[in-house]
Amino acid sequence: MRIRKGDTVQVINGKDKGKTGEVLKTLPIQNRVIVQGINLRTRHLKPTQEGEAGRIVNEEASLHASNVMLYSKAKKVASRVEVFVDKDGIKKRRLKKTGELID
Repeated sequence: MRIRKGDTVQVINGKDKGKTGEVLKTLPIQNRVIVQGINLRTRHLKPTQEGEAGRIVNEEASLHASNVMLYSKAKKVASRVEVFVDKDGIKKRRLKKTGELID
């Protein structure tokens, strides 16, 4: 998976198409990501203790990783990710369109 926690991504497919947000969590086994403020789901919670009221909570649900692309805030463009080996032999990530380093 080329997307990591803390990356800024743009949704390219689905009901939230075009929105951007930060990756809160990655689920590499399922190939899914959770993005802040994207794909919100409403949960109705029952009261757990006596005297407590029930409540409605909005939570982010996961998106498939193929439905998001890394986003450059500086250039305001979404791009694919290229993994390359540095002169020092270290693997790094950069955007294909702009050549901007991500790490």
